[in-house]
Amino acid sequence: MAPASHQHKPALLDRGGDAETRAERASSHQKKAMAEKQRQGLNVEEGSSGAAGKLVCVTGASGYIASWIVKLLLDRGYTVHGTVRDTADPNKTLHLRALDGANDRLHLFNANLLEEGSFDAAIDGCECVFHAASPVFFAAKDPKAELLDSAVSGTLNVLRSCKKASVRRVVITSSMASVIVNGKPRTPDVIVDETWFSLPELCKKNQQWYTLSKTLAEEAAWKFSKDNEQEIIVMNPTMVIGPLLQPTLNASVEAVLNLINGSSPTCPNYAHGWVNVRDVALAHILAYEVPSANGRYCIVERVAHYSELVKIICKMYPNIPLPDKCADDEPLFPTYQVSKDKIRSLGMELIPLETSIKETIESFKEKGFVAF
Repeated sequence: MAPASHQHKPALLDRGGDAETRAERASSHQKKAMAEKQRQGLNVEEGSSGAAGKLVCVTGASGYIASWIVKLLLDRGYTVHGTVRDTADPNKTLHLRALDGANDRLHLFNANLLEEGSFDAAIDGCECVFHAASPVFFAAKDPKAELLDSAVSGTLNVLRSCKKASVRRVVITSSMASVIVNGKPRTPDVIVDETWFSLPELCKKNQQWYTLSKTLAEEAAWKFSKDNEQEIIVMNPTMVIGPLLQPTLNASVEAVLNLINGSSPTCPNYAHGWVNVRDVALAHILAYEVPSANGRYCIVERVAHYSELVKIICKMYPNIPLPDKCADDEPLFPTYQVSKDKIRSLGMELIPLETSIKETIESFKEKGFVAF
């Protein structure tokens, strides 16, 4: 289970602009990339300085995390192949086509997780693949079909395409779900790190199908990596919040929306790890750009109980009606710690939870999910 030490025809966007314009855009993207590196305390000569002209692929490009990966890659000067289920669906593509640099350097492809070979065209010629495509249904009616098959078979289908194309490094979006469900206590003095792995048997016993899907998919990826000498890096983010690029809600930001839209007088008696989507996207890219990157990366800014989120929101938006009690009378679910040592090795300091909550709510307002 432990990770190794190393690890259709495309629907193209219209190209536009003359060589001078493209050169100006590339220069602008390089400046943005260096500024972002400086924000993170990185050496600006490393990584993004060589991005111009490099071809990479992002699977599931329309998703919450993936669309931010695409955005930051374009900002850094990369040419990006993005896969979506249907390139003709505006909900899957318009927010991607609107990104700065998309006209020249973003190409969208149809691909299906359950169709072996459907990622071949998108991945061909790419130096790195960011595999972010995965089903997210916490209450699946048919967990095997909706979650397990898609997550495991989909991951292997993408990796097979990567092997065919001799991709140098694959960065896989997993989850803290594949880290923390192992029966160990999670209390304030406990520090979770990358050596923790969720146990499939316990996930099944608890009927945690999403957690099981991420756990089995990650296990399958590490086995493929070992058997095929394919270098992979696995990112394990927690509940991801922050600004949305896509026009639709996703499960993690909806957890914040449910606190502020008056849908319930109570908040869940539970503690999650939380992290900003911009940090998650940047971590994926640095996992490719930093040569020494390896293994797994837990990406958690802070573990906080829902009641703490309510207090933070109340200070920022005192006029919003918020839940005033937990959903049950049990003692508050304990918080715990997650090590930041590994993610800091990429040069990152994570955005504070308060900022992430503010960005999430302002994004809700901008996109019309709330009106206040």
